[in-house]
Amino acid sequence: MKKYLNLFDFKQKVDYKTEILSGLTVALALVPEAIAFALIPGFSPLTGLYAAFILCLVTSILGGRPGMISGATGAVAVIFVGLILELKRNFPGIEPETILNYVFATVVIAGILQILAGLLRLGKFIRLVPHPVMFGFVNGLAIIIFMAQFPNFYQKGTSDLLAGPPMYIMLGLTLLTMIIIWGLPKLTKAVPSSLVAIIVVSAIVLGFGVETLTVADTMAEGETIKGGFPPLSIPQIPFSLETFKIIFPYAAIVAGVGLIESLLTLNIIDEITDTRGSGNKECVAQGTANILSGFLSGMGGCAMIGQSLINTSSGARARLSGITAAVMLLVFIMFGSSLIERLPMAALVGLMFMVAIGTFEWASFRTFGKMPKSDVVVMVLVTLITAITHNLAIAVLLGVIISALAYSWENAKRIRARKYVDEHGVKHYEIYGPLFFGSTTLFAEKFDVQNDPEEVIIDFQESRVADMSGIEALNKITERYQKVGKRVHLRHLSKDCIRLLKNAQDIIEVNVMEDPTYKVVVDKPVKKDEEEKNLFNLWGL
Repeated sequence: MKKYLNLFDFKQKVDYKTEILSGLTVALALVPEAIAFALIPGFSPLTGLYAAFILCLVTSILGGRPGMISGATGAVAVIFVGLILELKRNFPGIEPETILNYVFATVVIAGILQILAGLLRLGKFIRLVPHPVMFGFVNGLAIIIFMAQFPNFYQKGTSDLLAGPPMYIMLGLTLLTMIIIWGLPKLTKAVPSSLVAIIVVSAIVLGFGVETLTVADTMAEGETIKGGFPPLSIPQIPFSLETFKIIFPYAAIVAGVGLIESLLTLNIIDEITDTRGSGNKECVAQGTANILSGFLSGMGGCAMIGQSLINTSSGARARLSGITAAVMLLVFIMFGSSLIERLPMAALVGLMFMVAIGTFEWASFRTFGKMPKSDVVVMVLVTLITAITHNLAIAVLLGVIISALAYSWENAKRIRARKYVDEHGVKHYEIYGPLFFGSTTLFAEKFDVQNDPEEVIIDFQESRVADMSGIEALNKITERYQKVGKRVHLRHLSKDCIRLLKNAQDIIEVNVMEDPTYKVVVDKPVKKDEEEKNLFNLWGL
């Protein structure tokens, strides 16, 4: 068998050894996170593990970004906390099993919405996320990953830090894991350093009987990750308008959060691997995975930047790594639960610390003092909101809104007018900068209606009318000149501006004098008959 073969993606070469070993590493890292995220809304560990298996497998096969890992995530788990509170308010005494049925139905509806987003090609709107927002998102996520490891340094069931030998052992094993992950690639890249680190540290703990925190210690009393193949679970809830009103808002939030986090992760992996994934294809894959998750006892989820970075940093670039991770996760659930539960958390904590360090955009510090202040503010704000609230979708949306407002403010200040009177006594206003809702006030202040001559030319060769507010600004200024009996010519309006003016006729009456026509000036002389063809009637374009 050749070392490099194609798997599901005929343009992507597959290194089987790297892909399989990377997938195994990811599977080991998925276990504690899936358990932790399932416990946030109070679900059993298997609910999170089943979701991780289904999401990882389906998106690895169908997704738009080979090498990207999906699973149960904290961003989605937090949403279910609100849903559960809503259900308890509406149905006092509701049983936990019934709550799970509502959760599964919510995940299914969220999946349908994500598929619709992909079919409608809405994935391209991720391009509207500015780079400072991306920096802030990544930095905030790195802080979340880093801070999420600290509970492992507390005594089980308390808020007291470990002390004495238990703390020294935990710190030592964590540091050893980080050193192996950092140093091994400098010696050899034959195997993923993350996997070697987990194996070495686990061998030390199990071989020498070292007393330290294990995966089993992170679970509640009597809980286990042992299970079978995800069981079919048709949500048993009333099919009524009242039910729909309760779960649909949460389904929409799950769909939105999942798509934002997945598409941002896709962009980050694109940059790291210097390749390009398909956002719309990923939307459909995420939706399909969530629908299956809802019908197979999973809590749903989305792309996981931490596990995706583990995968790509280990050298994985194809779909096989994700498929391997999903299959190995199911193997752990069905056959290897007792071994996985004995893994030392120090190894996984050290791995996630290195992921956090690798995720953080250290280059963002160089933007201070060199980039526009608005960009720096947006980056810092998104980082803080992400780190404090853990709500990635809200942080990104606020970042986009603030960036858009900052951009609009800067462009609003760029409107300029060069003024002069020609030899015929005609006053010229040569406009520079976009005329849109933010610049209309400054635009109006450029004109001296009372003192201008009888004929005025407003030249838009270096400007454009961008929106309806711009058209209204034209309406007002021409109306002011009309009231004092002066004539206005609009020149060099672009084709899209002309189209915008035409479409606005039923809404805004633009008062342009000259019967009411304006001349579009051309660069070369034209004959009289050609000049007549260049006269555009504002009412009949």
